[in-house]
Amino acid sequence: MPSPVQLLARLDAIAASLSQRSDALALLGLGSVGLELSRLDEHSDLDFFVIVAPGAKRNYLESLTWLEQVHPVSFSFPNTPDGRKTLFEDGIFAEYAVFEHSELQHIPRSSGRVVWQRGDAFDLPAVSVNVPPPQQHSQEWHTNEALTNLLVGLHRDARGECLTATRFIQTYAVDRILTLAALNWRAEPGDSDLFMPERRFEGRFPGVAGILPGMMQGYRHNRASALCILAWLEEHCTVHPRLAQEIRLLCPADT
Repeated sequence: MPSPVQLLARLDAIAASLSQRSDALALLGLGSVGLELSRLDEHSDLDFFVIVAPGAKRNYLESLTWLEQVHPVSFSFPNTPDGRKTLFEDGIFAEYAVFEHSELQHIPRSSGRVVWQRGDAFDLPAVSVNVPPPQQHSQEWHTNEALTNLLVGLHRDARGECLTATRFIQTYAVDRILTLAALNWRAEPGDSDLFMPERRFEGRFPGVAGILPGMMQGYRHNRASALCILAWLEEHCTVHPRLAQEIRLLCPADT
């Protein structure tokens, strides 16, 4: 697993890569690589914002060249209209978003640490609390979101953060399973709830409901739950092998 030193070195290397591109303006570290460095450990990931010149955002989101110049990337997918989740070949996991400077004032975020900026005139505006409308996502998105929920949750479980790990694995990832079920199978007769897909799920999708106990084995059984979820995803969806490998590495044989 990457050490805190390696994580910060990777962020600095990303800053160096951006500094060589004329349309990059700044790199902001968030969370445990931002202003909360005391929380950084070997189970942390890289959360950051890249600020770019007008018109450059799309290229940074669609091309990984600026990251590949730092270290080879094994997996990446767009999880929001503004960002991606990315796994480097050495196991460092990153979640990032790309914004043009004018967009920052509309993006809800916690305070960030300026890792790099071009010149001294760059000004970070105050940030509002606007919340974007919910997005409609593909099966691929739900699958990858579930997998990355498992990855993050297992790292937090390994750190001893059982509560947040349980939510990521047995709530957030399972929520994606509920959606995948609705995308892939015809529901049995029964009223659905647009706002709470878990309502009456057992009656509408009995085949999937039968495996839920294995996916939600409780607070002390996050790893076993994660392996069950992973097995279901591998059976019914297209799972990136590198993500599956990382998930299993976090689940010892005696899980």
